[in-house]
Amino acid sequence: MVTKTEETQLNRLENQVDNGGGGAWDYVCLVRKLKVRRSEKVLKHGLSILNDPKQRSTLGNEEWTLYEQVAVAAMDCQSLDVAKDCTKVLRKRFPESKRVGRLEAMLLEAKGSWELAEKAYTSLLEDNPLDQTIHKRRVAMAKAQGNISVAIEWLNKYLETFMADHDAWRELAEIYVSLQMYKQAAFCYEELILSQPTVPLYHLAYADVLYTLGGLENLQTAKKYYASAIDLTGGKNTRALFGICLCTSAITQLTKGKNKEDKEGSQLQSLAAKVLEKEYKQRAPDKLPQLTTALKSLTLSS
Repeated sequence: MVTKTEETQLNRLENQVDNGGGGAWDYVCLVRKLKVRRSEKVLKHGLSILNDPKQRSTLGNEEWTLYEQVAVAAMDCQSLDVAKDCTKVLRKRFPESKRVGRLEAMLLEAKGSWELAEKAYTSLLEDNPLDQTIHKRRVAMAKAQGNISVAIEWLNKYLETFMADHDAWRELAEIYVSLQMYKQAAFCYEELILSQPTVPLYHLAYADVLYTLGGLENLQTAKKYYASAIDLTGGKNTRALFGICLCTSAITQLTKGKNKEDKEGSQLQSLAAKVLEKEYKQRAPDKLPQLTTALKSLTLSS
């Protein structure tokens, strides 16, 4: 995850390069280091370096890394001729390279030659079954074709081997949510929370899924995870504050005053409502009346 300082540095350098202040090489290196997607800029500034023999000669072995980076950026931008030219240069320099083979398969994918791309990926995986990038490309290709069930199947198979890949768990969870398969999504978020318990986003997403599933037990657990998201963000998570209010209201409706935790729950709801009102007064005072109306309706319904 890119920090604010890194993002500021990147934006400053990008602005400098765009305005002719130099630093194109530093820019593409920083994009690669931070693993961010600035394809149009990388294509533009990367090509300016590659097309200048003097600049290119100073890169040493980094020249080939830049060719690869520009090729991928060109595919993103559908500049397939540029991607093809870069890949040809790399194939000539590294005739037996599996890494270049992966680029060629990605180029087939970018062209929409799905069957040929799948054959190429399958062949590469036979040589190296642990190539994470190729596994992920197959998932992306399935999603691009609208084969969501296939994407889920491949993601699950991938996670059997690479269980610590947080991005894959999150992607699978989001696919399940889009299909309203909330129990499966909840399992994915549980895995994420177990492996990264201090990331508030996972607590919040898990709480959202449990709230959507409904039922007293799920609502009570959702409220706890909304509370933990608030705790992890120093009390500044607006969505989690709303979640507390919604869960408390729903729990009260289900228990009708029979639950011993009702009093504590109403106090927590009142506290969350006060924080929300304070936040809206500071950041969106024009929307405070709508907030007040919404909170009153939750109180009345409970």
